[in-house]
Amino acid sequence: MSPLKTIIMVLAVALVAVGARFWLLPGQDAPAATTTSAPAVIGGPFTLQDSSGKTVTQADFAGKYMLVYFGYTYCPDVCPTSLQTMTAALQQLPAEKTAKLTPIFISVDPERDSLALIGQYVQHFYPGMVGLTGTPEQVAAAAKAYRVYFAKVADKTGDPTAYLMDHSAITYLMGPDGAFITHFPHDTTPAQMAAKLAGIL
Repeated sequence: MSPLKTIIMVLAVALVAVGARFWLLPGQDAPAATTTSAPAVIGGPFTLQDSSGKTVTQADFAGKYMLVYFGYTYCPDVCPTSLQTMTAALQQLPAEKTAKLTPIFISVDPERDSLALIGQYVQHFYPGMVGLTGTPEQVAAAAKAYRVYFAKVADKTGDPTAYLMDHSAITYLMGPDGAFITHFPHDTTPAQMAAKLAGIL
């Protein structure tokens, strides 16, 4: 290699080293990202059916708070626990506060959860609870609006009717305008839910 090429190569390596050191100096931030993402919006329009077969949309609940939970009637433990928590919390609130709110159960298993079955199911938990479902497409659209995950889990026996539904276990509180207010994780206690609702309603 000629002396000139050797000098050029050494200078090039030196420049790269200096540049790298500059970006790694304490206090030097990496270039800011040029793209920003808006926070996910929870809630939105939906079209479903209640236990009587009536078409129901989010507009039917305008002016009232909604306590929304997605699940299914064949759920062995998670859904009953969440709905029992919701019921116990509402029972701790005075009537003037619960009158402002509608608890809503939306089935993510329209294949097995008939309208009549959903109507019977919700009445086991709370008299004023509304049970909703719809076509697979309608249910999927409602779940997407609320950022709810659900998926069918095949039974190990191979029985096509004995499947479970894997799904999010979150209760959402929506405002009278339909906007998201807060949520309650599955491990929320009735007392915690009641206290938070009392401060909002």
